[in-house]
Amino acid sequence: MRPYRPVEGEPQVVAEEIPPAGAAVRGAPRSDSGSPRPTPTGRGRPAATALRALAAAGSGAAQLLALPPYGLWWLAPLSAALLAAALLGVRLRRAAWLGALAGAALMVPLIQWQEVFGADVWLAIAAVETLYYVPMAMAMACAGRLRGWPVWVAALWVAQEFVRARFPLGGFPWGKLAFSQPDTPYTGYAALGSSALVTFAVALSGTLLLWAAVRAAAAVRDGRPAPWRRAGTAAAAVLGVAAIAAGGAAAPHLSAPAAERTVTVALVQGSVPNPGEVDIRGERMQVLTNHVEGVHELARQVRAGEVARPDVVVLPENASDLDPYADPQAARMIQDAAEDIGVPLMFGLSHYLGDGSQREVRSVVWDPEDGPGAYYTKRYLVPFGEYVPFRDVFAGLVTRLEQVGSDAVPGTEPGALRVGGTTMAVAICFDVAFDLPLREAVLAGGQVIAVPTNNANYNFTGQTEQQLAISQLRAVEHGRPLVVAATSGISAVVAADGSVRYRSPEAEPAVHVAEVPAMTGLTPATRLGAAPEWALTLLGLGAVLVAAVTARRRAD
Repeated sequence: MRPYRPVEGEPQVVAEEIPPAGAAVRGAPRSDSGSPRPTPTGRGRPAATALRALAAAGSGAAQLLALPPYGLWWLAPLSAALLAAALLGVRLRRAAWLGALAGAALMVPLIQWQEVFGADVWLAIAAVETLYYVPMAMAMACAGRLRGWPVWVAALWVAQEFVRARFPLGGFPWGKLAFSQPDTPYTGYAALGSSALVTFAVALSGTLLLWAAVRAAAAVRDGRPAPWRRAGTAAAAVLGVAAIAAGGAAAPHLSAPAAERTVTVALVQGSVPNPGEVDIRGERMQVLTNHVEGVHELARQVRAGEVARPDVVVLPENASDLDPYADPQAARMIQDAAEDIGVPLMFGLSHYLGDGSQREVRSVVWDPEDGPGAYYTKRYLVPFGEYVPFRDVFAGLVTRLEQVGSDAVPGTEPGALRVGGTTMAVAICFDVAFDLPLREAVLAGGQVIAVPTNNANYNFTGQTEQQLAISQLRAVEHGRPLVVAATSGISAVVAADGSVRYRSPEAEPAVHVAEVPAMTGLTPATRLGAAPEWALTLLGLGAVLVAAVTARRRAD
Protein backbone atom coordinates (compact mmCIF):
# COMPACT_ATOMS: atom_id res chain seq x y z
CA MET A 1 0.00 0.00 0.00
CA ARG A 2 2.71 2.52 -0.97
CA PRO A 3 1.36 6.09 -1.23
CA TYR A 4 1.29 7.98 -4.49
CA ARG A 5 4.13 10.23 -5.59
CA PRO A 6 4.04 12.64 -8.52
CA VAL A 7 5.88 11.48 -11.62
CA GLU A 8 9.29 13.10 -11.61
CA GLY A 9 9.56 16.10 -13.85
CA GLU A 10 5.84 16.75 -14.21
CA PRO A 11 4.64 20.27 -13.38
CA GLN A 12 2.37 20.73 -10.35
CA VAL A 13 -1.14 22.10 -10.92
CA VAL A 14 -2.80 23.57 -7.84
CA ALA A 15 -5.65 25.65 -9.15
CA GLU A 16 -8.15 23.00 -10.23
CA GLU A 17 -9.30 19.48 -9.50
CA ILE A 18 -8.31 16.67 -11.80
CA PRO A 19 -11.07 15.54 -14.20
CA PRO A 20 -12.10 11.87 -14.26
CA ALA A 21 -9.54 9.25 -15.18
CA GLY A 22 -8.87 9.22 -18.88
CA ALA A 23 -9.80 12.90 -19.31
CA ALA A 24 -6.92 14.63 -17.54
CA VAL A 25 -5.79 18.15 -18.31
CA ARG A 26 -2.36 18.44 -19.92
CA GLY A 27 0.28 18.74 -17.23
CA ALA A 28 -1.97 17.45 -14.44
CA PRO A 29 -0.10 15.70 -11.63
CA ARG A 30 -0.42 11.95 -11.46
CA SER A 31 0.79 9.31 -9.07
CA ASP A 32 3.03 6.51 -10.22
CA SER A 33 0.15 4.20 -9.27
CA GLY A 34 -1.81 5.47 -12.25
CA SER A 35 -4.42 7.42 -10.29
CA PRO A 36 -4.92 11.18 -10.43
CA ARG A 37 -3.41 13.09 -7.55
CA PRO A 38 -5.89 15.26 -5.61
CA THR A 39 -5.08 18.93 -5.79
CA PRO A 40 -4.81 20.96 -2.61
CA THR A 41 -7.05 23.81 -3.66
CA GLY A 42 -9.77 24.68 -6.13
CA ARG A 43 -13.24 23.53 -6.87
CA GLY A 44 -12.56 22.00 -10.26
CA ARG A 45 -14.08 22.91 -13.57
CA PRO A 46 -17.85 22.47 -14.02
CA ALA A 47 -17.30 20.11 -16.96
CA ALA A 48 -15.10 17.82 -14.88
CA THR A 49 -17.61 17.82 -12.04
CA ALA A 50 -20.42 16.98 -14.45
CA LEU A 51 -18.41 14.09 -15.87
CA ARG A 52 -17.81 12.73 -12.39
CA ALA A 53 -21.49 13.00 -11.53
CA LEU A 54 -22.39 11.24 -14.77
CA ALA A 55 -19.93 8.45 -14.00
CA ALA A 56 -21.31 8.02 -10.47
CA ALA A 57 -24.91 7.89 -11.66
CA GLY A 58 -23.85 5.56 -14.44
CA SER A 59 -22.29 3.25 -11.87
CA GLY A 60 -25.60 2.89 -10.02
CA ALA A 61 -27.51 2.43 -13.27
CA ALA A 62 -25.05 -0.20 -14.52
CA GLN A 63 -25.37 -2.20 -11.30
CA LEU A 64 -29.16 -1.95 -11.50
CA LEU A 65 -29.17 -3.31 -15.06
CA ALA A 66 -26.73 -6.07 -14.09
CA LEU A 67 -29.20 -7.33 -11.48
CA PRO A 68 -32.46 -9.16 -12.25
CA PRO A 69 -34.92 -8.73 -13.78
CA TYR A 70 -32.64 -7.13 -16.41
CA GLY A 71 -29.78 -9.60 -15.98
CA LEU A 72 -27.09 -7.75 -17.96
CA TRP A 73 -24.48 -9.27 -15.65
CA TRP A 74 -21.47 -8.05 -17.65
CA LEU A 75 -22.34 -4.48 -16.63
CA ALA A 76 -21.40 -5.22 -12.99
CA PRO A 77 -17.62 -4.76 -13.52
CA LEU A 78 -18.41 -1.58 -15.47
CA SER A 79 -20.35 -0.33 -12.45
CA ALA A 80 -17.26 -0.70 -10.25
CA ALA A 81 -15.07 0.95 -12.88
CA LEU A 82 -17.37 3.94 -13.29
CA LEU A 83 -17.57 4.62 -9.57
CA ALA A 84 -13.80 4.42 -9.21
CA ALA A 85 -13.38 6.75 -12.19
CA ALA A 86 -15.71 9.27 -10.55
CA LEU A 87 -13.82 9.14 -7.24
CA LEU A 88 -10.14 8.99 -8.15
CA GLY A 89 -8.47 12.25 -7.24
CA VAL A 90 -11.36 13.93 -5.41
CA ARG A 91 -11.63 15.31 -1.90
CA LEU A 92 -13.76 13.54 0.68
CA ARG A 93 -16.64 16.01 0.55
CA ARG A 94 -17.06 15.55 -3.17
CA ALA A 95 -16.65 11.79 -2.82
CA ALA A 96 -19.52 11.76 -0.32
CA TRP A 97 -22.11 13.25 -2.64
CA LEU A 98 -20.85 11.24 -5.61
CA GLY A 99 -21.32 8.09 -3.54
CA ALA A 100 -24.83 9.16 -2.59
CA LEU A 101 -25.62 9.75 -6.26
CA ALA A 102 -24.42 6.27 -7.20
CA GLY A 103 -26.34 4.67 -4.33
CA ALA A 104 -29.57 6.46 -5.15
CA ALA A 105 -29.31 5.58 -8.85
CA LEU A 106 -29.22 1.92 -7.79
CA MET A 107 -31.44 1.68 -4.74
CA VAL A 108 -34.43 3.85 -5.66
CA PRO A 109 -35.41 1.80 -8.73
CA LEU A 110 -34.05 -1.53 -7.40
CA ILE A 111 -36.49 -1.82 -4.50
CA GLN A 112 -39.46 -0.10 -6.09
CA TRP A 113 -41.38 -3.28 -5.27
CA GLN A 114 -41.56 -1.92 -1.71
CA GLU A 115 -44.06 0.61 -3.05
CA VAL A 116 -46.73 -2.00 -2.41
CA PHE A 117 -46.52 -0.79 1.21
CA GLY A 118 -46.61 2.86 0.15
CA ALA A 119 -44.29 5.25 -1.66
CA ASP A 120 -43.09 6.64 1.66
CA VAL A 121 -41.93 3.19 2.82
CA TRP A 122 -40.19 2.53 -0.50
CA LEU A 123 -38.35 5.86 -0.57
CA ALA A 124 -37.43 5.75 3.12
CA ILE A 125 -35.82 2.31 2.74
CA ALA A 126 -34.07 3.40 -0.47
CA ALA A 127 -32.72 6.49 1.33
CA VAL A 128 -31.32 4.41 4.18
CA GLU A 129 -29.67 1.98 1.76
CA THR A 130 -28.20 4.88 -0.22
CA LEU A 131 -26.42 6.16 2.89
CA TYR A 132 -24.08 3.17 2.89
CA TYR A 133 -22.54 4.38 -0.36
CA VAL A 134 -21.39 7.65 1.21
CA PRO A 135 -18.68 6.29 3.53
CA MET A 136 -17.77 3.69 0.92
CA ALA A 137 -17.12 6.41 -1.66
CA MET A 138 -15.11 8.48 0.80
CA ALA A 139 -13.03 5.43 1.67
CA MET A 140 -12.49 4.68 -2.02
CA ALA A 141 -11.28 8.22 -2.62
CA CYS A 142 -8.68 7.69 0.13
CA ALA A 143 -7.61 4.21 -0.99
CA GLY A 144 -7.37 5.39 -4.60
CA ARG A 145 -4.26 7.39 -3.66
CA LEU A 146 -2.24 4.24 -2.90
CA ARG A 147 -0.29 1.88 -5.09
CA GLY A 148 -2.40 -1.16 -5.90
CA TRP A 149 -5.60 0.86 -5.59
CA PRO A 150 -7.65 -1.49 -7.81
CA VAL A 151 -7.37 -4.15 -5.07
CA TRP A 152 -8.18 -1.84 -2.14
CA VAL A 153 -11.14 -0.24 -3.92
CA ALA A 154 -12.56 -3.67 -4.78
CA ALA A 155 -12.19 -4.74 -1.14
CA LEU A 156 -14.17 -1.68 -0.04
CA TRP A 157 -17.16 -2.94 -2.03
CA VAL A 158 -17.10 -5.99 0.23
CA ALA A 159 -16.79 -3.79 3.33
CA GLN A 160 -19.90 -1.82 2.34
CA GLU A 161 -21.90 -5.00 1.79
CA PHE A 162 -20.56 -6.45 5.06
CA VAL A 163 -22.05 -3.58 7.06
CA ARG A 164 -25.24 -3.31 5.03
CA ALA A 165 -26.01 -7.00 5.58
CA ARG A 166 -25.86 -6.57 9.36
CA PHE A 167 -27.06 -3.11 10.39
CA PRO A 168 -29.59 -1.87 11.27
CA LEU A 169 -32.31 -4.31 12.33
CA GLY A 170 -30.33 -7.32 11.16
CA GLY A 171 -29.41 -5.80 7.81
CA PHE A 172 -30.75 -5.62 4.26
CA PRO A 173 -28.24 -7.13 1.78
CA TRP A 174 -30.48 -6.75 -1.26
CA GLY A 175 -28.65 -5.59 -4.39
CA LYS A 176 -25.20 -6.96 -3.57
CA LEU A 177 -22.83 -6.83 -6.52
CA ALA A 178 -22.55 -10.62 -6.17
CA PHE A 179 -26.28 -11.07 -6.65
CA SER A 180 -25.94 -9.90 -10.26
CA GLN A 181 -23.98 -13.10 -11.01
CA PRO A 182 -26.40 -16.04 -10.61
CA ASP A 183 -25.01 -18.09 -13.50
CA THR A 184 -21.94 -16.36 -14.99
CA PRO A 185 -18.16 -16.85 -15.11
CA TYR A 186 -17.92 -15.14 -11.70
CA THR A 187 -20.49 -17.36 -9.96
CA GLY A 188 -17.98 -20.06 -9.10
CA TYR A 189 -16.21 -17.83 -6.59
CA ALA A 190 -19.22 -18.34 -4.33
CA ALA A 191 -17.97 -21.91 -3.77
CA LEU A 192 -14.66 -20.54 -2.46
CA GLY A 193 -15.67 -17.48 -0.44
CA SER A 194 -19.43 -16.99 -0.55
CA SER A 195 -20.99 -13.81 -1.94
CA ALA A 196 -18.12 -11.67 -0.60
CA LEU A 197 -15.55 -13.25 -2.92
CA VAL A 198 -17.92 -12.92 -5.90
CA THR A 199 -18.35 -9.21 -5.18
CA PHE A 200 -14.59 -8.79 -4.84
CA ALA A 201 -13.87 -10.60 -8.12
CA VAL A 202 -16.44 -8.54 -10.02
CA ALA A 203 -15.27 -5.23 -8.53
CA LEU A 204 -11.60 -6.09 -9.07
CA SER A 205 -12.31 -6.81 -12.74
CA GLY A 206 -13.81 -3.35 -13.09
CA THR A 207 -11.04 -1.50 -11.26
CA LEU A 208 -8.34 -3.36 -13.20
CA LEU A 209 -10.00 -2.36 -16.47
CA LEU A 210 -10.05 1.26 -15.31
CA TRP A 211 -6.40 1.04 -14.29
CA ALA A 212 -5.57 -0.35 -17.75
CA ALA A 213 -7.44 2.51 -19.39
CA VAL A 214 -5.57 5.08 -17.29
CA ARG A 215 -2.20 3.54 -18.15
CA ALA A 216 -3.02 3.29 -21.85
CA ALA A 217 -4.25 6.90 -21.95
CA ALA A 218 -1.04 8.05 -20.24
CA ALA A 219 1.08 6.15 -22.76
CA VAL A 220 -0.69 7.78 -25.69
CA ARG A 221 -0.71 11.23 -24.10
CA ASP A 222 2.86 11.89 -23.14
CA GLY A 223 5.04 8.83 -23.72
CA ARG A 224 6.69 9.25 -20.30
CA PRO A 225 7.90 6.80 -19.09
CA ALA A 226 8.28 4.45 -22.07
CA PRO A 227 4.86 4.25 -23.76
CA TRP A 228 5.24 0.59 -24.61
CA ARG A 229 5.88 -0.26 -20.98
CA ARG A 230 2.67 1.43 -19.90
CA ALA A 231 0.78 -0.16 -22.76
CA GLY A 232 2.19 -3.54 -21.74
CA THR A 233 1.07 -3.17 -18.13
CA ALA A 234 -2.37 -2.15 -19.36
CA ALA A 235 -2.56 -5.29 -21.49
CA ALA A 236 -1.49 -7.34 -18.47
CA ALA A 237 -4.39 -5.87 -16.50
CA VAL A 238 -6.82 -6.92 -19.22
CA LEU A 239 -5.37 -10.42 -19.19
CA GLY A 240 -5.78 -10.37 -15.41
CA VAL A 241 -9.50 -9.76 -15.81
CA ALA A 242 -9.72 -12.70 -18.21
CA ALA A 243 -7.87 -14.83 -15.65
CA ILE A 244 -10.31 -13.80 -12.92
CA ALA A 245 -13.26 -14.87 -15.05
CA ALA A 246 -11.55 -18.16 -15.92
CA GLY A 247 -10.83 -18.78 -12.25
CA GLY A 248 -14.49 -18.33 -11.43
CA ALA A 249 -15.49 -20.91 -14.00
CA ALA A 250 -13.00 -23.42 -12.55
CA ALA A 251 -13.64 -22.72 -8.86
CA PRO A 252 -16.65 -25.04 -8.26
CA HIS A 253 -14.63 -28.02 -9.49
CA LEU A 254 -11.72 -27.50 -7.10
CA SER A 255 -13.47 -29.10 -4.13
CA ALA A 256 -16.90 -30.15 -5.28
CA PRO A 257 -19.17 -32.18 -2.98
CA ALA A 258 -20.07 -35.68 -4.16
CA ALA A 259 -23.51 -37.06 -4.99
CA GLU A 260 -24.54 -39.70 -2.48
CA ARG A 261 -27.76 -40.76 -4.19
CA THR A 262 -30.71 -39.40 -6.13
CA VAL A 263 -33.76 -37.91 -4.41
CA THR A 264 -37.10 -37.20 -6.05
CA VAL A 265 -38.43 -33.86 -4.86
CA ALA A 266 -41.78 -32.29 -5.73
CA LEU A 267 -42.84 -28.67 -5.33
CA VAL A 268 -46.35 -27.29 -5.17
CA GLN A 269 -47.26 -23.70 -6.05
CA GLY A 270 -50.90 -23.25 -5.13
CA SER A 271 -51.15 -19.54 -6.00
CA VAL A 272 -53.11 -16.97 -3.96
CA PRO A 273 -56.00 -14.56 -4.40
CA ASN A 274 -55.05 -11.15 -5.80
CA PRO A 275 -51.31 -11.70 -6.35
CA GLY A 276 -49.32 -8.48 -6.24
CA GLU A 277 -51.48 -6.87 -3.56
CA VAL A 278 -50.71 -6.34 0.11
CA ASP A 279 -53.82 -8.14 1.36
CA ILE A 280 -53.77 -11.56 -0.30
CA ARG A 281 -55.73 -13.43 2.35
CA GLY A 282 -59.00 -13.64 0.45
CA GLU A 283 -61.65 -15.88 1.92
CA ARG A 284 -60.90 -17.99 4.97
CA MET A 285 -58.87 -21.10 4.03
CA GLN A 286 -58.49 -20.06 0.40
CA VAL A 287 -54.67 -20.13 0.36
CA LEU A 288 -54.63 -23.41 2.31
CA THR A 289 -57.23 -24.90 -0.02
CA ASN A 290 -55.20 -23.96 -3.09
CA HIS A 291 -52.11 -25.71 -1.77
CA VAL A 292 -53.70 -28.90 -0.49
CA GLU A 293 -55.48 -29.18 -3.84
CA GLY A 294 -52.04 -28.90 -5.45
CA VAL A 295 -50.90 -31.89 -3.36
CA HIS A 296 -54.01 -33.85 -4.38
CA GLU A 297 -53.29 -33.02 -8.03
CA LEU A 298 -49.75 -34.28 -7.58
CA ALA A 299 -51.11 -37.51 -6.07
CA ARG A 300 -53.44 -37.93 -9.04
CA GLN A 301 -50.49 -37.53 -11.44
CA VAL A 302 -48.51 -40.14 -9.49
CA ARG A 303 -51.38 -42.64 -9.61
CA ALA A 304 -51.78 -42.03 -13.34
CA GLY A 305 -48.10 -42.72 -13.91
CA GLU A 306 -47.50 -39.20 -15.26
CA VAL A 307 -44.77 -38.43 -12.73
CA ALA A 308 -42.62 -40.41 -10.32
CA ARG A 309 -43.66 -40.65 -6.70
CA PRO A 310 -41.60 -38.07 -4.82
CA ASP A 311 -39.66 -38.70 -1.62
CA VAL A 312 -40.72 -35.32 -0.24
CA VAL A 313 -43.07 -32.51 -1.27
CA VAL A 314 -41.97 -28.93 -0.60
CA LEU A 315 -44.71 -26.32 -0.13
CA PRO A 316 -44.22 -22.55 0.21
CA GLU A 317 -43.92 -20.26 3.17
CA ASN A 318 -47.46 -19.39 4.32
CA ALA A 319 -48.98 -22.22 2.28
CA SER A 320 -51.63 -22.20 4.99
CA ASP A 321 -53.43 -18.97 5.92
CA LEU A 322 -54.53 -20.64 9.18
CA ASP A 323 -52.60 -22.09 12.11
CA PRO A 324 -53.22 -25.86 11.91
CA TYR A 325 -51.90 -26.28 15.46
CA ALA A 326 -54.95 -24.33 16.63
CA ASP A 327 -57.47 -25.04 13.83
CA PRO A 328 -58.55 -28.73 13.62
CA GLN A 329 -60.12 -28.27 10.20
CA ALA A 330 -56.90 -26.86 8.74
CA ALA A 331 -54.93 -29.70 10.31
CA ARG A 332 -57.31 -32.29 8.85
CA MET A 333 -56.95 -30.79 5.35
CA ILE A 334 -53.16 -31.00 5.49
CA GLN A 335 -53.27 -34.52 6.92
CA ASP A 336 -55.60 -35.69 4.14
CA ALA A 337 -53.23 -34.29 1.54
CA ALA A 338 -50.24 -36.02 3.14
CA GLU A 339 -52.08 -39.32 3.26
CA ASP A 340 -53.16 -38.96 -0.37
CA ILE A 341 -49.60 -38.48 -1.66
CA GLY A 342 -48.20 -40.96 0.88
CA VAL A 343 -44.92 -39.09 1.54
CA PRO A 344 -43.88 -36.33 3.97
CA LEU A 345 -44.79 -32.75 3.21
CA MET A 346 -42.70 -29.73 4.13
CA PHE A 347 -45.56 -27.33 4.82
CA GLY A 348 -45.18 -23.59 5.37
CA LEU A 349 -47.39 -22.02 8.04
CA SER A 350 -47.55 -19.50 10.89
CA HIS A 351 -47.89 -20.78 14.42
CA TYR A 352 -49.33 -18.26 16.90
CA LEU A 353 -47.88 -18.16 20.39
CA GLY A 354 -49.63 -17.43 23.67
CA ASP A 355 -52.29 -14.74 23.24
CA GLY A 356 -51.64 -14.50 19.50
CA SER A 357 -49.60 -11.30 19.62
CA GLN A 358 -46.54 -13.24 18.46
CA ARG A 359 -46.03 -15.99 15.91
CA GLU A 360 -43.37 -18.16 14.33
CA VAL A 361 -42.99 -18.58 10.57
CA ARG A 362 -42.34 -22.30 10.19
CA SER A 363 -41.65 -24.99 7.64
CA VAL A 364 -43.06 -28.16 9.23
CA VAL A 365 -42.42 -31.79 8.30
CA TRP A 366 -45.93 -33.24 8.07
CA ASP A 367 -45.81 -37.04 7.95
CA PRO A 368 -48.72 -39.02 6.43
CA GLU A 369 -48.76 -41.29 9.50
CA ASP A 370 -47.49 -39.17 12.39
CA GLY A 371 -48.72 -35.71 11.41
CA PRO A 372 -46.69 -32.57 12.23
CA GLY A 373 -43.17 -33.18 13.54
CA ALA A 374 -39.83 -31.43 13.19
CA TYR A 375 -39.84 -27.86 11.93
CA TYR A 376 -37.60 -24.93 11.06
CA THR A 377 -38.43 -21.41 12.21
CA LYS A 378 -37.48 -18.51 9.97
CA ARG A 379 -34.47 -16.65 11.36
CA TYR A 380 -34.34 -13.43 9.35
CA LEU A 381 -37.62 -11.53 9.44
CA VAL A 382 -38.65 -8.59 7.28
CA PRO A 383 -38.87 -5.41 9.39
CA PHE A 384 -42.24 -3.65 9.04
CA GLY A 385 -43.52 -6.60 7.03
CA GLU A 386 -43.38 -9.52 9.47
CA TYR A 387 -42.81 -7.51 12.61
CA VAL A 388 -42.81 -3.85 13.63
CA PRO A 389 -39.66 -2.77 15.47
CA PHE A 390 -40.34 -0.17 18.15
CA ARG A 391 -44.03 -0.73 17.50
CA ASP A 392 -45.21 1.93 19.95
CA VAL A 393 -43.32 4.57 17.98
CA PHE A 394 -43.68 3.54 14.35
CA ALA A 395 -47.27 2.26 14.43
CA GLY A 396 -48.37 5.66 15.66
CA LEU A 397 -46.53 7.42 12.83
CA VAL A 398 -47.58 5.07 9.99
CA THR A 399 -51.09 3.74 10.49
CA ARG A 400 -50.65 1.10 7.74
CA LEU A 401 -48.34 -0.77 10.12
CA GLU A 402 -51.41 -1.68 12.13
CA GLN A 403 -52.05 -4.28 9.40
CA VAL A 404 -49.14 -6.24 10.89
CA GLY A 405 -51.37 -7.54 13.65
CA SER A 406 -48.87 -9.91 15.27
CA ASP A 407 -45.10 -9.75 15.40
CA ALA A 408 -43.15 -12.73 14.12
CA VAL A 409 -40.27 -13.86 16.33
CA PRO A 410 -37.08 -15.31 14.82
CA GLY A 411 -35.87 -18.86 15.22
CA THR A 412 -32.43 -19.72 16.50
CA GLU A 413 -31.72 -23.24 15.20
CA PRO A 414 -30.25 -24.28 11.81
CA GLY A 415 -32.77 -25.46 9.24
CA ALA A 416 -31.59 -29.06 8.86
CA LEU A 417 -34.71 -31.24 8.59
CA ARG A 418 -34.58 -35.00 8.08
CA VAL A 419 -37.28 -35.91 5.57
CA GLY A 420 -37.72 -39.32 3.98
CA GLY A 421 -34.10 -40.33 4.42
CA THR A 422 -32.66 -37.03 3.20
CA THR A 423 -31.58 -34.01 5.23
CA MET A 424 -33.01 -30.84 3.75
CA ALA A 425 -31.19 -27.54 4.35
CA VAL A 426 -34.02 -25.02 4.73
CA ALA A 427 -34.00 -21.22 4.44
CA ILE A 428 -37.36 -19.43 4.38
CA CYS A 429 -37.73 -16.51 1.96
CA PHE A 430 -35.72 -13.51 3.32
CA ASP A 431 -33.31 -15.96 5.00
CA VAL A 432 -31.73 -16.76 1.65
CA ALA A 433 -30.34 -13.24 1.25
CA PHE A 434 -28.07 -13.80 4.27
CA ASP A 435 -25.04 -16.08 4.40
CA LEU A 436 -25.58 -17.61 7.83
CA PRO A 437 -28.84 -19.67 7.67
CA LEU A 438 -27.95 -21.98 4.80
CA ARG A 439 -24.32 -22.26 5.83
CA GLU A 440 -25.33 -23.56 9.25
CA ALA A 441 -28.02 -25.81 7.75
CA VAL A 442 -25.50 -27.44 5.39
CA LEU A 443 -22.94 -27.80 8.17
CA ALA A 444 -25.67 -29.56 10.18
CA GLY A 445 -25.98 -32.17 7.42
CA GLY A 446 -28.15 -30.56 4.73
CA GLN A 447 -27.89 -32.42 1.41
CA VAL A 448 -30.54 -30.65 -0.69
CA ILE A 449 -31.50 -26.99 -0.22
CA ALA A 450 -35.16 -25.99 0.09
CA VAL A 451 -36.30 -22.37 -0.04
CA PRO A 452 -40.02 -22.03 0.79
CA THR A 453 -41.04 -18.47 0.01
CA ASN A 454 -44.03 -16.17 -0.25
CA ASN A 455 -43.50 -13.36 -2.74
CA ALA A 456 -47.16 -12.92 -3.56
CA ASN A 457 -47.10 -9.22 -2.69
CA TYR A 458 -44.38 -8.67 -5.29
CA ASN A 459 -45.49 -10.58 -8.36
CA PHE A 460 -44.49 -8.89 -11.62
CA THR A 461 -42.26 -6.34 -9.87
CA GLY A 462 -38.87 -7.99 -10.44
CA GLN A 463 -38.46 -8.93 -6.78
CA THR A 464 -39.11 -12.61 -7.45
CA GLU A 465 -36.37 -12.71 -10.12
CA GLN A 466 -33.99 -10.99 -7.72
CA GLN A 467 -34.61 -13.59 -5.03
CA LEU A 468 -34.23 -16.46 -7.49
CA ALA A 469 -30.81 -15.10 -8.51
CA ILE A 470 -29.75 -15.08 -4.86
CA SER A 471 -30.92 -18.68 -4.54
CA GLN A 472 -28.88 -19.67 -7.59
CA LEU A 473 -25.76 -18.24 -5.99
CA ARG A 474 -26.49 -20.16 -2.77
CA ALA A 475 -26.68 -23.43 -4.71
CA VAL A 476 -23.16 -22.86 -6.04
CA GLU A 477 -21.89 -21.61 -2.67
CA HIS A 478 -22.74 -24.88 -0.96
CA GLY A 479 -22.56 -27.28 -3.92
CA ARG A 480 -26.15 -28.43 -3.47
CA PRO A 481 -29.21 -28.55 -5.74
CA LEU A 482 -31.89 -26.14 -4.59
CA VAL A 483 -35.69 -26.20 -4.75
CA VAL A 484 -37.73 -23.00 -4.47
CA ALA A 485 -41.41 -23.40 -3.60
CA ALA A 486 -43.32 -20.12 -3.86
CA THR A 487 -46.98 -19.39 -3.17
CA SER A 488 -47.50 -17.68 -6.52
CA GLY A 489 -44.10 -17.89 -8.20
CA ILE A 490 -41.37 -18.03 -9.01
CA SER A 491 -40.90 -21.67 -7.97
CA ALA A 492 -37.80 -23.32 -9.40
CA VAL A 493 -35.35 -26.20 -9.42
CA VAL A 494 -31.71 -25.07 -9.49
CA ALA A 495 -28.73 -27.33 -10.12
CA ALA A 496 -25.59 -27.18 -7.98
CA ASP A 497 -23.86 -25.18 -10.73
CA GLY A 498 -26.48 -22.40 -10.47
CA SER A 499 -28.35 -23.24 -13.66
CA VAL A 500 -32.16 -23.18 -13.52
CA ARG A 501 -33.62 -26.55 -14.56
CA TYR A 502 -37.27 -25.61 -13.99
CA ARG A 503 -39.05 -22.31 -13.48
CA SER A 504 -42.77 -21.85 -12.85
CA PRO A 505 -44.95 -19.05 -14.23
CA GLU A 506 -46.00 -16.27 -11.88
CA ALA A 507 -49.50 -16.07 -10.41
CA GLU A 508 -50.52 -19.51 -11.69
CA PRO A 509 -50.80 -22.87 -9.91
CA ALA A 510 -47.92 -25.24 -10.66
CA VAL A 511 -46.78 -28.73 -9.67
CA HIS A 512 -43.38 -30.10 -10.59
CA VAL A 513 -41.34 -33.21 -9.82
CA ALA A 514 -37.56 -33.39 -10.23
CA GLU A 515 -34.78 -35.84 -9.49
CA VAL A 516 -31.86 -34.17 -7.75
CA PRO A 517 -28.64 -35.50 -6.19
CA ALA A 518 -28.33 -35.58 -2.41
CA MET A 519 -24.83 -34.26 -1.80
CA THR A 520 -22.15 -35.04 0.77
CA GLY A 521 -19.00 -33.06 1.47
CA LEU A 522 -18.50 -29.33 1.89
CA THR A 523 -17.29 -26.55 -0.37
CA PRO A 524 -14.46 -24.28 0.82
CA ALA A 525 -17.04 -21.50 1.24
CA THR A 526 -19.10 -23.61 3.63
CA ARG A 527 -16.01 -24.57 5.62
CA LEU A 528 -14.53 -21.06 5.77
CA GLY A 529 -17.77 -19.33 6.70
CA ALA A 530 -17.44 -15.57 7.14
CA ALA A 531 -13.61 -15.60 7.14
CA PRO A 532 -13.18 -14.41 3.51
CA GLU A 533 -15.70 -11.61 4.07
CA TRP A 534 -13.91 -10.46 7.22
CA ALA A 535 -10.51 -10.65 5.53
CA LEU A 536 -11.57 -8.59 2.51
CA THR A 537 -13.37 -6.06 4.69
CA LEU A 538 -10.30 -5.58 6.88
CA LEU A 539 -8.12 -5.36 3.77
CA GLY A 540 -10.16 -2.44 2.44
CA LEU A 541 -10.32 -0.68 5.80
CA GLY A 542 -6.61 -1.20 6.31
CA ALA A 543 -5.87 0.55 3.02
CA VAL A 544 -7.97 3.52 4.13
CA LEU A 545 -6.04 3.70 7.40
CA VAL A 546 -2.71 3.65 5.56
CA ALA A 547 -3.89 6.40 3.21
CA ALA A 548 -5.09 8.53 6.12
CA VAL A 549 -1.83 8.15 8.06
CA THR A 550 0.22 8.93 4.97
CA ALA A 551 -1.82 12.04 4.24
CA ARG A 552 -1.47 13.20 7.85
CA ARG A 553 2.30 12.80 7.75
CA ARG A 554 2.49 14.72 4.50
CA ALA A 555 0.40 17.53 5.96
CA ASP A 556 2.74 17.73 8.98
